[in-house]
Amino acid sequence: MFLARVEGNVVATRKHRSMEGWRLLICQPINGAGQPEGSPQVAIDPHGAALHQRVVISSDGAATRKAVGDERSPARWMVVGVVDEAA
Repeated sequence: MFLARVEGNVVATRKHRSMEGWRLLICQPINGAGQPEGSPQVAIDPHGAALHQRVVISSDGAATRKAVGDERSPARWMVVGVVDEAA
């Protein structure tokens, strides 16, 4: 699992059938100080995260494929939580 920041949405006119109906986000992994760390990843989002919001993403492809209901899906990354920014 990684801490990441939502950098944008993915718009696709064609995508694998297992991803239809899922919102896809571009998530930039970040370190504890909020600095970019590694390459951005495309993740499915069942939680409705907003632009620039911090999220927790998982690279557990088996869990992601189970969530989309297709064991042959190319999906790997999934938003597993939205970071609460309580003051």
